[in-house]
Amino acid sequence: MKLFKAMATIGSWTMLSRLAGFLRDMLTAIIMGAGPLTDAFFVALKLPNFFRRITAEGAFSAAFVPVFSGKLAADGRQEAMGFARNAQAMMLTILLPFAALIVVAMPLVVPLIAPGFVTEDNGRYDLAVELARITFPYMVLISLVALLGGVMNAFDRFAPFAAMPLFFNLALIAALLYAAAGGETASPAHAMAWGVLAAGVMQLLWMMFQCLRAGAFVGLARPRMTPEMKKTFALMGPGILGAGIAQINLFIDMILASFLPAGAISYLYYADRLYQFPLSIIGISIGVALLPMLARAIKSENHGEGQRLFSQALSAGALLALPAAAGLAMLAAPIISALFEYGKFTAEDTLMSARALQAYALALPAFIVVKIFSAASFAAEDTKTPVRYAIIGSLVNIVFSILLLIPLGHVGIALATAIGAWVNALLLARKIVQQNPAAIWTKSETRQMLSLLMCTAAMTAVLAAALHLDAAALFPATAFGKITHMFALVFAGMAVYFSAAFFTGNMRYLKELFRKSA
Repeated sequence: MKLFKAMATIGSWTMLSRLAGFLRDMLTAIIMGAGPLTDAFFVALKLPNFFRRITAEGAFSAAFVPVFSGKLAADGRQEAMGFARNAQAMMLTILLPFAALIVVAMPLVVPLIAPGFVTEDNGRYDLAVELARITFPYMVLISLVALLGGVMNAFDRFAPFAAMPLFFNLALIAALLYAAAGGETASPAHAMAWGVLAAGVMQLLWMMFQCLRAGAFVGLARPRMTPEMKKTFALMGPGILGAGIAQINLFIDMILASFLPAGAISYLYYADRLYQFPLSIIGISIGVALLPMLARAIKSENHGEGQRLFSQALSAGALLALPAAAGLAMLAAPIISALFEYGKFTAEDTLMSARALQAYALALPAFIVVKIFSAASFAAEDTKTPVRYAIIGSLVNIVFSILLLIPLGHVGIALATAIGAWVNALLLARKIVQQNPAAIWTKSETRQMLSLLMCTAAMTAVLAAALHLDAAALFPATAFGKITHMFALVFAGMAVYFSAAFFTGNMRYLKELFRKSA
């Protein structure tokens, strides 16, 4: 499967998942709003996600996928599957007792990530502990899902794993609707916490079924410290450090936000969800598709193919990331109002969340660059370089979060994320350019980047004019009117951008890229 076909597969499933995620967030905003109850649930959700990004999407995937793909290319299917079974056994041996320990110690863990909850009398601390004990076992389930997904991706079967977030969002939507119908006596937050755990079970069963269908079922085995596992753990070392620093950075953001007035954590959550939409469709789909393909090309010493894949990923990332970032920054308030401003979610909540989204939007192109460059390094089994720069970026993020907290509040936390992301991206770009400037930054790519910036500027000018002229007055002041207004602005921006791209020749370039990957 070629890069753009794989990207399209992953991106389409990711888009479906994100649309379901928006529906989930809309129901969350309507039913729970942005207050103590919602803050407690988001803390409980953040905790398993912290370790998931280390054990599932972070260090483990970055180490496991290249080793598995290389073994598949060099030693064949049977040997590769034996390695996968052993990796799963090692994962279970480590994660099961660790999860049990964290669940028991949860009253001590929650104050580490939300100390502001402890000093309050509004019940956020007790509720966060209770909910986190329900959600934390999800970390074990999704880690197993990630291993099975890595196996499927190595066989160029990207759709099953890409569909995983859809299961998660559908489970939480069902839990919210159940609670809203009176089926949950405690709170909607409890229903959502149980929904998280149910989602993990559903995801694992789905991936096991898909692996069985593909003849790549990963059965049980006794854990053994083989040379391949030693290599995997060695590659994971820097990744764990980098992912740990990044997640600590996220927790510091939550710690700082917990001292702000109630609702700050929720504002950041809703804003983060929106900017994660294009980041997932563009950055994650590129990174996930690129990693096993580059790993096979490098293992086979096909350097021309590897360079072609990398250049295609950069071109696609630039073409899509620039208008997405500008669009989010310009349309933050109309988007959040149309999606969330109902029920308990007020106009003030919209304003506060929109300001955070505008700051997060600045980070979008940087994170996509990081995804592409990091995938290239991981494919070459170099986990140290991207981790070293990720640590620097995270430290910059932490410093600016503290510096900007008092003058800007929760917006300062979001802005610090953008600053840290750009430091990380620029350091990676400088390293790549130093290694091979002619291949990475050609005159053609320079012209393309300037052209895309001009297209983005044209789109931004049109959107600014529409907002200045108060185009919202043309639509009825209803939910349908707000959603219609949002889509009108989005489609207007897209029409201007892609028209400008057509006249500047970028659409022709995009067609060539897709033709080459057919």
